[in-house]
Parts: sequence; structure tokens; C-alpha cells
Amino acid sequence: MTDPLRVGFGERLAESMRARGALCVGIDPHPSLLHAWDLDETARSVERFAMTVVEALAGEVAILKPQSAFFEVYGSAGIAVLEKVIAEARQAGALMLLDIKRGDIGSTMAAYAMAYLDEHAPLAADAVTVSPYLGYGSLAPAIGIAEQTGRGVFVLARTSNPEGAGLQQSIHGSGDSVAQYIVDSAAESNAGAEPMGHVGVVAGATIRSDELDFSRLNGPILAPGLGAQGATVQSLRAVFGAALPNVLPATARDVLRHGPTVNGLRAAARKVREEVQDLLRG
Repeated sequence: MTDPLRVGFGERLAESMRARGALCVGIDPHPSLLHAWDLDETARSVERFAMTVVEALAGEVAILKPQSAFFEVYGSAGIAVLEKVIAEARQAGALMLLDIKRGDIGSTMAAYAMAYLDEHAPLAADAVTVSPYLGYGSLAPAIGIAEQTGRGVFVLARTSNPEGAGLQQSIHGSGDSVAQYIVDSAAESNAGAEPMGHVGVVAGATIRSDELDFSRLNGPILAPGLGAQGATVQSLRAVFGAALPNVLPATARDVLRHGPTVNGLRAAARKVREEVQDLLRG
């Protein structure tokens, strides 16, 4: 096991949010966006797309979030691009959240954790998304390695897709919803951390304001759904209430559609970031 980083993920993320504002921008080379940028569906075009986003935003936003699936579809060439994106964005000062949504048990989960959270892994990111639907306890290898290496995990709790509601809003054995159980389990993992722990949750910016209680979480909340999925910056306060200072709103298409120019991407991200900052000051 590698030596721990001197500063844990929660502290590093909090500092990045203070310095750069609370915004996460996805790097999603979806075919429709590639075509909008006059690019074809090849690994070379994905590299051009992704590295343009890195050039534009690695010095601008708190965290960048590559969607691994859009790189994996190109096989080893796509994975090589993803390695380059992670390395160069981190070198430019951005925190990198790799959206992989992995979830498994035992040695398989441990292998996923080593692949994405170990210091010397080619795909090592600052944090990853993970799925708890084989049981929150199955995530122990990822949560443990992340803590030891100064990295983080974001656990899917109440996602923004409509298909998730039936499972996530169902009642857990604890008496709370499954989503609330996941939030509370993450809170236990973060107990005593300052300013916030290394285990975050994913809760869509489109959910109802009365669905979840984040008061014990003491960790970051990744809130996808801005823009294309219908959520607005103004709706964040109603959804997250007192937890708003720990919320990291996430957007992708609403910024990426302003490419392929660096200036266009940068201006779009700054506009959203400033709207979020105005909300936090209000």
C-alpha cells in the first residue's frame, strides 16, 4: 500500500471549492457532442475533444469529471486517452473525479479500488463514483484505499434518472429509504473528519426537497442534473437547504455544447460558476 497523501480528499476538495467555486464539469465525449464539434467517432477525436476541455477548464473549476464509458467504448486507445486526460488535468491543478460507478464484492471490489485509487495506478484519480447496490459494506475496499491514499469516493444515493426512484425510495430494513440509509452510512464513514470527510454521495439536483436529510453527512454532495436534465442553479437551495455549502453541482452538456473553442467553454463554465457563487452568497 502506498503512503497516504498529506491532505485528505475532503480537505483538498473544500479548498478547491473555496478557490475556484463550487462546480463540477463533466468530460463526456458523447457522439452527439463530437458531431457538434465537427469531430468523428474515433479515439483521436475523443482525445482532441477531451484535451480541449482540459485546456479550457483545468484551471477554472473545482473538479473535472470524465465519464469513463465514453472512453472505454474505443477500447485500449480510448483508455490511453483517459489516462492522458487524468494525468494532464491533475498536472494543471484540477481535481479529477472519474465517473465509473463500479460496485462489486470482495477481491473484485478491491481490484477496482486498486485500479482507480492506488497512487501508482495508471488511471488513479482524486475520486471515483461507486455503486452501493450490492450493499454499502461491499464498498469497504474502495472506502479504505481512498482514505489511505488521500482520495475520495462518491456513493450513488438518490440519482437524477427517473428509473432509480423505485429502488432508491423503497424502504430499507432500517426504516428509512434506501437512499437515506446510504447517506447515513456515508456519514458514519466520515465521522470526525474536518472540514468534511472523503466519502461523498451522489444526489440529483432534480430530487424533491423533502427526500433526504443530509445533516449528519459531513461530506460532499455531487448534484448532477443542472441544465439538460432540468435542474437550475436557483433550485439548489430548495433541494439541499442547509447542506448547500457542501454541494458540488455538476453539469456537462450545458457547458460542452459551447465548444469547440477554449474561450467558449471557459465563458460557459464561468457563467454557471458565478451563478452558483451568487446563490451561496445570497
